[in-house]
Amino acid sequence: MKKILVIDDEEWLREMVQMALRQRGYTVVQAENGAVGIDKARKELPDLILCDVNMEKVDGYLTLSSLRSEPGTAAIPFILMTGLADNAGMRHGMELGADDYLPKPFTINALYAAVEARLKKAQMLREDSERRLADLRDAISMALPHELRTPLNGILAYGEIFQADAATLKPAEIAEMGQVICDSGRRLERLVENFLIYAQLELLGADQQRVTVLRSKQTLLPARLVETHAGKQAEQYNRAADLEFNLTSVPVPMSEEYLGKVVDELTQNAFKFSSAGSKIRVSLEETDNAVVLTVADAGVGCTSSRGLAWALVLRGNSPNCTAAG
Repeated sequence: MKKILVIDDEEWLREMVQMALRQRGYTVVQAENGAVGIDKARKELPDLILCDVNMEKVDGYLTLSSLRSEPGTAAIPFILMTGLADNAGMRHGMELGADDYLPKPFTINALYAAVEARLKKAQMLREDSERRLADLRDAISMALPHELRTPLNGILAYGEIFQADAATLKPAEIAEMGQVICDSGRRLERLVENFLIYAQLELLGADQQRVTVLRSKQTLLPARLVETHAGKQAEQYNRAADLEFNLTSVPVPMSEEYLGKVVDELTQNAFKFSSAGSKIRVSLEETDNAVVLTVADAGVGCTSSRGLAWALVLRGNSPNCTAAG
C-alpha cells in the first residue's frame, strides 16, 4: 500500500485530499506546515509528497529544497500544489527538483491523475534501476574475471620467482621483473577504476535527477586538460615527439574528471596499438552544434594512410563516442 504525505496549512484541504486518496487505497499522512512536513518525510519515507507552495515560515520551495538535499528523501516524487501556477514559479519549482505541479483549485480526478502518474513513473524508474543493476552484475561477472586475470598472472608469476629464487637472481633480472610487476599493478588499478566508473554510470542512468546534476557540470578549459592528459600517456610510452595537437578551448559539457578519463583511455589505446614514430593526432574542435574530441592513429589493422580515429561528439549535454577507420 502506497504512502502519501500531504503538506498544507489549510486543514480542510488536507482532510479532503486524505479522504479522496484513502478511497483509492492509499495510506495518507498529514503535515500542517513545511517544518512538520520535512520531519514527517524523514520519519515516514512516503512514496509521494503533495505540498502546498504558499505556507508561512517554511514554504513549499524550502520544503522541496530541504528534502532534495538529503539522500534519504531526495528521490521521493514531489508534487507542488499552488493557486499561483505562473511560469516563473513553475520553473523555479522544477529547478529545485519538483516532479509536477497541481494547480489549485483541482478536481478529484485531477488529483488522482497527478498522483497515479507520478507513482507509475517512480515504479518504472525502480524497475529500470533493478534491470540495470542485474545487467551490471552480469557484465561484471563475465568480463571482470578475465580482465583481472591477465595482470594478476604477471604479478603472481614473478612473485613466485622472487620467493623461490631470490638468492640466485641478478640485479638486472630483479629490476626487469619488478618493472613487469609495477606495470601489471598499474594495469590492474586502471581496470578497477574503469569498472567502478562503469558501475557508477550504469546506476546513475536510472536516477534522472542525478543524471541532470552530472550533465550540468562543465570543463571550461578543455584544451589544457586534453594536452596534459594526452602528454602523460605519451611520456609513459616514450613517444612525446609522436603527439600532435589541434585544440580549440571551448567549454565542454562534461566534468573534468570524466573528460580526463576519456582522453586517457583514447590516447593510451592509440599509443598501445600503433608503432613508435607514427603520429597520434589529438584534436578538439567546435562545429555548429557540437564539440568534437578526436584521437587518430595508424594502428594495428589500419593502413598507414587511413589509420583509426576515435571521436567523442558532445552535442549539448549528450556525449557520444564513435570510431572511423
